[in-house]
Amino acid sequence: MGQIRKAFRMKVYRGHEAEYERRHRPIWSELEDVLRAHGVTRYSIFLDPATQDLFAYAEIEDEQRWNAIAETEVCRRWWRYMREIMPSSADNSPLSSELKEVFRL
Repeated sequence: MGQIRKAFRMKVYRGHEAEYERRHRPIWSELEDVLRAHGVTRYSIFLDPATQDLFAYAEIEDEQRWNAIAETEVCRRWWRYMREIMPSSADNSPLSSELKEVFRL
C-alpha cells in the first residue's frame, strides 16, 4: 500500500504566529520520534499570516497508527503546551478540519 496523504486546517491566535513558529523550530525530539514511529513520513504546516489559518499536510503509512498518536503521552503534553496559542478542544487537541483532496498531479 502506498502513502496516505492527509491535509487539514487549524488556526493560531492573532499575535501568536511567531510564537507558534518558534515552538516548531524544532519540535521536541521525542514528539518527532513518536510521529516517525507511527508511520509519519512527511509533515508540513503552512501559515497564512493574513488569516492565521494553518494548513497541515502529512504523508502517513496507516490511518490507525496516525490516530494512535493522539493517545501518546508526548502528544497530549504537546497539545497542553500549544493550547494557549491556538483554538483547542476540551481535551486540548487543536481544533482542526480535514480537507478533501480534489486534485493531484
